[in-house]
Amino acid sequence: MNRNRKSEFGLIVILFLLVVSFPLTGMSQQKLPPKLKTSLNAYSFNDPLMNGEMNLDELLEYCAANQFDAVDITAYYFPGYPEVPSDEYLYHIKQKAFLLGLEISGTGVRNDFTDPDPARRKASVALVKNWIVAAEKLGVPVIRVFSGTADVKHIPREKVVDYLVESLRECVEFGKAHGVVVGIQNHHDFLKTADQTIEIIQRVNSDWFGLILDIGSFRNDAYQEIKKTIPYAISWQLKENLYMNGIEQKTDVKKLMAIIQESSYRGYIPLETLGKGDPKVKITLFLNEIRRAMK
Repeated sequence: MNRNRKSEFGLIVILFLLVVSFPLTGMSQQKLPPKLKTSLNAYSFNDPLMNGEMNLDELLEYCAANQFDAVDITAYYFPGYPEVPSDEYLYHIKQKAFLLGLEISGTGVRNDFTDPDPARRKASVALVKNWIVAAEKLGVPVIRVFSGTADVKHIPREKVVDYLVESLRECVEFGKAHGVVVGIQNHHDFLKTADQTIEIIQRVNSDWFGLILDIGSFRNDAYQEIKKTIPYAISWQLKENLYMNGIEQKTDVKKLMAIIQESSYRGYIPLETLGKGDPKVKITLFLNEIRRAMK
C-alpha cells in the first residue's frame, strides 16, 4: 500500500472511531433542557363526572379553554367502564381532543395485583390489557395501574411482591406489543415508600414500565422520596397537598418544580386537585401556581 493510500486509510479509521465514540462523549452525555407540559387528571372532576353533571366532551372543552397541553382521562369516566366503549366513541374523543389542540397524556384503571386469589389477579390483568388496546386506539402513551389494596398481612411480603411483579410483567409485555407504556402509581396502598416502589420497578425491569409519581402518597419526607424516585418517573400526579413526617401540608410548588427541573425528567406533569370546593376554582389556582413556578 503506497503512502497516500496509507494516509487515506488512516484518516478513514480516525473518522470511524470518532463517529463510533461520539454518542458516548457527545449528545448522550449532555443534559437536555427541561420540557414540561401541563395536563389535567380527570379525577379533579370526579364528582361531576360520576354523577352525570359533566361528560368527557365538556372536560376536554374545559381543558382547552384553560390552555392545558393535555388531559389524563381515567378509564372509569368512560361510559360502561370496566367494559371498553365502542371504537366510535373512542375515536370521537380522540378527534375532539385533536381538534381542540389537546393531547391525551394518559389513562388508568382500578386493578389489584396484590390479591392472593390467582383468578382475581388474572381478571385484573385482563382489565389492564383491554384498556391498553383502548389506549392504543386513543393514541394514549401510558396507562396507569396500581399495586393493590388486598389484605395480605398474613402473607409474607416477598411472596406478594413475586406475584405482583408477575402480573405487571405480563401487562408490560402486552403494552410493549401495543406501543403503550405501563406506569405504576405509588398510591399509599401496598407501595408506601420510595424503596418499596423502586423495588417493584427494578424487578419488572423494562423500558416499557415506570412510575406515575404521586407526590401526595408518600407519608414521610415527601420531597426526599420524590428526589429518590424521580429517575423512574414517566408521568406525575401533582397535588395541592403532600406529607411531611405524616402531617399533611400545602405543597411548596416552587420547591417541587425546582426538583423536577433539576432532574432529567421531560414530559407531562398532570395535576390533580382533591377535597371540598369548586374544582374549577381549585384547578385554576393550582394551575396558575404551577405555571409561575415553571417560569
